[in-house]
Amino acid sequence: MIPGDELIFLPLGGSGEIGMNVNLYGARGKWVMVDLGMTFADPRYPGIDIVLPDLSFIEERRDDLLGIVLTHGHEDHIGAIPYLAADLGVPLYATPFTAGLIAKKLAEEGLEDEVTLNIVPMGGTLQLGPFGFTYVALAHSIPEGNALIIDTPHGRIFHTGDWKLDDAPLLGSPVTEAELKRIGDSGILALVGDSTNVFNPEASGSESDVKDGLMRLIKGRKQGRVLVTTFASNAARLGTLGQVAKAAGRELVLAGRSMDRIVEVARATGYLADLPAPIDWDTAMALPRHKVLILCTGAQGEPQAALSRIAEGTHPALRLEPGDLVVYSSKQIPGNELSIGRVQNALASRGIEIVTERQAHVHVSGHPGQPELEAMYEWIRPEIAIPVHGERRHMEAHAKLALASGVSRALVPMNGTAIRLAPDGPVLLSQERAGRLVLDGDIILPADGATIVERRRLAHNGLISVSVVMGKNGRPAATPQVSAHGVPVEEDKAAFLAACAEAAEAAAAKHDAKRGAPFAEAVRVAVRRVAREWTGKKPVTDVQVIRL
Repeated sequence: MIPGDELIFLPLGGSGEIGMNVNLYGARGKWVMVDLGMTFADPRYPGIDIVLPDLSFIEERRDDLLGIVLTHGHEDHIGAIPYLAADLGVPLYATPFTAGLIAKKLAEEGLEDEVTLNIVPMGGTLQLGPFGFTYVALAHSIPEGNALIIDTPHGRIFHTGDWKLDDAPLLGSPVTEAELKRIGDSGILALVGDSTNVFNPEASGSESDVKDGLMRLIKGRKQGRVLVTTFASNAARLGTLGQVAKAAGRELVLAGRSMDRIVEVARATGYLADLPAPIDWDTAMALPRHKVLILCTGAQGEPQAALSRIAEGTHPALRLEPGDLVVYSSKQIPGNELSIGRVQNALASRGIEIVTERQAHVHVSGHPGQPELEAMYEWIRPEIAIPVHGERRHMEAHAKLALASGVSRALVPMNGTAIRLAPDGPVLLSQERAGRLVLDGDIILPADGATIVERRRLAHNGLISVSVVMGKNGRPAATPQVSAHGVPVEEDKAAFLAACAEAAEAAAAKHDAKRGAPFAEAVRVAVRRVAREWTGKKPVTDVQVIRL
């Protein structure tokens, strides 16, 4: 696909899912990319932590890709850069705070000399071939959340990024209603927008309100340590908690490498100047318990995050005891319920009190609810609505809301859907390749390739290994050796292994060893049949034949 005298929108991630945002715009033979994010793995990917977008479509057209423009610094918008940007070989563009986070990621991977990173000032502009970009500051849960005005030969796009409305933001200066109305007055062909919170009938709320809620809760706590877990990237929340710590007479402690990184970059770019200097872990544990406020990562139940280790009592220094309080100043992301529940149960079993957003006003979302979406459509007045950044149900509801708000046309994309926005759009053109990759150790693999498929089979059914030694006469020279891993035969394992060995020996004696693969297959089938009769499972069965 080579875009001609037309404007094409093509998402490769983030449409039909929450996370891993990658969006392409094409015109006059050229492409630009907006965001390059990742997502976290779920139980479908055993042994995997990070999932990346499959960029095969644009990799095959990299000579026509002009650059990657980043809206903000959340992992689902920049997290894939260290793994995929170098292969694309195009420059990156980001505002100062986002660029600071990206620079650290590139340095950690030794890529700072391989990827060109350009810093664009807040409200700045850039030109990439037929595309002109203007950054528009919007409120979000991280510094420098931005929408993009994208000028093209066929009209203006308003690409919202992640956003919300906040009349009293604690960090940054988002554009005003009047400024958004002026953008709408300039004429907007299409709004490509955030669908995450479309089912919320209320506005997301202000960070200032959360400050009041946290202040009441923590300042009123006169005994015990208090731990607050939140998204490390929520610098406004970190600033709020710094003020709460001062007011409550508690020393601030940070736990989690990503939290340290956010604070470092925020301070380097002019944010969090008033955050109290954190103390080290050992000093914190030596203080009276009512003098400590711990901020830590792990709000989504990540096994290796600080909160999980604290809950399990395996953290190298930080400890909680009965009477201490853990505050979840975060939203529970769909799909993480089990992992979050595991951590909360571990805390509860140790007599630690837990408060979430359901019990107190300790969190507001960084995404727009229905009133905010309706207001944005009233101000921007696009001809076309293209919902993104959501599961299919979110985007369909967003499209209905847009139409009800006076937008004349709406179209819901999925990853790989090529849409002509102009002329005469929106029109579905084709379904291009889009998928997932996984980071397995240091290797990037297809998410549904042979390795992950085999690992799922091993995880679900277990493994049996059989070694058969064949003599020169073509008969078994010894009793086959059998081992089982992850097969449900704990109490009768010896008898089970003996039965498998007997079946393997019988199959080996019955078949001609010179037949090679069919011979090994006969042994495998015989052993697997025994496993199915004993357990009801069909373990992966590996047969090795050794010939004397």
